[in-house]
Formats: sequence, structure tokens, C-alpha cells
Amino acid sequence: MASVFDDILLKGVRSGQIPARTRAARDWFRGVASGTSKSRANPDKIISEYKETAGRPTIGKMYHFFYDPKGKSTLPYYDRFPLIFMVGPASGGFYGINLHYLPPRLRAKLMDSLYTITTNKKYNETTQLALSYDVLKGASKFKYFKPTFKHYLTGHVKSRYIEIQPTDWDIALMLPTQRFEKASANKVWGISGSMI
Repeated sequence: MASVFDDILLKGVRSGQIPARTRAARDWFRGVASGTSKSRANPDKIISEYKETAGRPTIGKMYHFFYDPKGKSTLPYYDRFPLIFMVGPASGGFYGINLHYLPPRLRAKLMDSLYTITTNKKYNETTQLALSYDVLKGASKFKYFKPTFKHYLTGHVKSRYIEIQPTDWDIALMLPTQRFEKASANKVWGISGSMI
């Protein structure tokens, strides 16, 4: 069975829209993806069906994975299925910006800013973000990243890394795949909004 990503991508190709290449195409894909039901955008399904995997995450690329945080008993909330752009190495793991910590409208705003730092305009396996913490904190256009910046411990990653291809970034961005524990998505998004 085709994955949710392939399904939406096929609709886009048939309609003449190629995600990521133009603002109109991105808006079209975001609209289609945001209409996908939570049950259809099931993390287990994505992990089992999406073919692109990575042994280790690469800076500037997008990934999904299951995560079980070390300090989950003391955290006010956390996401079990992060959607991140890898920012850089960190003690015991890596830093990433988890887009799930923003409501869809702000995810789109942050993503539009991130598209300005792609390494090329091919939007294929060679495309990634020229990303670092200094880049993110150094420009006001990236202001929405603050609540999304997280430290992930490699030993607490509980699945393979699913590498999301650039043509699928906008699909993944809008799919309701967040799996927050200890707080609802609306509560998390409200707290994130107060941090910006």
C-alpha cells in the first residue's frame, strides 16, 4: 500500500504541482496534507512504509523517529514521534528543531524561512538546509524556532531514522503525526506561542 507521503505526492504530480519549488505548490501541498486524518497519518505506518532510512542523521535533513526521553517522568510534556531538522551534534546525541512544537500555521512560517537556506534548488536527495544554531538565532526570520530546539539522546531513539525527502517536507510538515504525552497539542502550542 502506498504511504501517505506517496499518496499526496502523486496527487501533486498529477495536478502539476511539485512541492517545495514554488510558494503556490507549497500552499497546495500543505492544504492537502493538513486535511489528512490523524488515524491515516499513523507513526507506525510511516515507520513501516517509508523507504528512506538513515543510519545517523545528517545536519540539515528532515527525520521522523520514535523517541523515549530519559527524563520523561519530570518533563511537563514531550513528543514520542518527533519531526526534526537535524541542527548539529550534542553531548550523547544531537540537536534538532522539532516542528511538532509549533501549530501548523507557525510551522509553515518557519518552513518558509528555512527554504531560504537550502543548499540548492533541486529539491532532491542532495538538498538540505545550511543549518546551525548560530544561523537560527542570528536572524529574526527564524524567530519561531525557539520552542522547537531540542536535545535528543541517541540511546533513547527507539526506531530507525526515517529520512524525509525534500519533495515531502511540506507533506510531513502538515501531517498530524505529533504524539505528545502529558499535554494536548493545543496546550503545547499555547506554551510555545508564549516563548516566541
